[in-house]
Amino acid sequence: MFEQFELDSELLGGINNAGFKKPTSIQSLVLPVAMAGKDVLASAPTGTGKTAAFLLPAAQHLLDYPRKRPGFPRVLVLSPTRELALQIGEQAEKLTALTTIKTAVITGGVNYGSHQDVLTGNTDILIATPGRLLEYIENEQFDARDIEILVLDEADRMLDMGFSETINRIVGEARWRKQTLLFSATLASAGVSRFAREILNEPVFLESNPSRQEKAKTHQWIHLADNKDHKFKLLANILKQEGVKRAVVFANKRETVQYLSGKLYAEEIPCAWLEGKMLQDKRNNAVDRLKTAKVNVLVATDVAARGLDIDDITHVINFDMPRMVDIYIHRIGRTGRAGNKGTAISLVEAHDMAVIGKIERFIGEKLARRVIEELRPQHKESRVSIKKPKVKRTTAQKKAKAKKIAKRKK
Repeated sequence: MFEQFELDSELLGGINNAGFKKPTSIQSLVLPVAMAGKDVLASAPTGTGKTAAFLLPAAQHLLDYPRKRPGFPRVLVLSPTRELALQIGEQAEKLTALTTIKTAVITGGVNYGSHQDVLTGNTDILIATPGRLLEYIENEQFDARDIEILVLDEADRMLDMGFSETINRIVGEARWRKQTLLFSATLASAGVSRFAREILNEPVFLESNPSRQEKAKTHQWIHLADNKDHKFKLLANILKQEGVKRAVVFANKRETVQYLSGKLYAEEIPCAWLEGKMLQDKRNNAVDRLKTAKVNVLVATDVAARGLDIDDITHVINFDMPRMVDIYIHRIGRTGRAGNKGTAISLVEAHDMAVIGKIERFIGEKLARRVIEELRPQHKESRVSIKKPKVKRTTAQKKAKAKKIAKRKK
């Protein structure tokens, strides 16, 4: 139970009000280490409670060492997307509702004036996207010298999105901090390892193995597709099946998102859509339409691969295959959350087979191939040839080969 971590009664009340019954594996690992003030490098699958794993120790620190004077935030959480930042903010408010801790969120896509209260008033925990926060730092509207705890959530995704330089700038501005916590769904990236070495001080590495209740089974399979039109027919057929209660369809480009949303409406499949350049209120509206079941399908670019926290998504469908394995892992992490079963279906053309091979090697199993009888592909599965590495020959071997060639010519 959460009482074992010696959290204040106000936080225990917030935990209870948030509906948490017992700590998840990542929370059990992180809480005692983080509350001891140590830097943390943590890896955990999405949907296993890592947000509370960093919010609770941060909140306990604020209660243990109350603010002595007005100032800027003492805890900073950096998030890759607006959606994730807002959801972290919502959870922070729930967990600290019975305390005097004040939480705020700063993201792009909203009017600059809406952040005025955050920049001029007292805030204890700030959740922010890197780009907008750095703007305020550069304009001398935000001072990072008061930051005592810095949290980097979904660090691998922030690096993938090109935030490396921005984050380094913010980390430098917060160099007086006492503690840094870095969380990532995957730590396989060389970029994350290098980044962790640069910003963490003797970190404790923590990797959770979720329990059976936390880590529900996500069934994964692929459908082979001949072309884009065939893929759409497969998509429409799948979305009309009775078991598909709530689905997220991923595409790589916003043009494809718009194409799919129009085609789905023509097939009488209402949907919402989400892509990076939408205004924040429209993005919020799209997610709310899915959450409130006004529509059961959301078509999105990878802006929604992180931060879309809806527990009852039954299906994730990759209309376009991602270019990188870790993005695939984050996409399918939108289903099979909070102990629910999930299904991840990929619609695969010939040019996608190379990434399929990488995914299969990463997960350690072959993805099942399934067929919808009336939409059987016309072409056989494309085989990816593996180039054999060139064998480097010594000078003696090269001379011997040259002699053999010379003899044959004679």
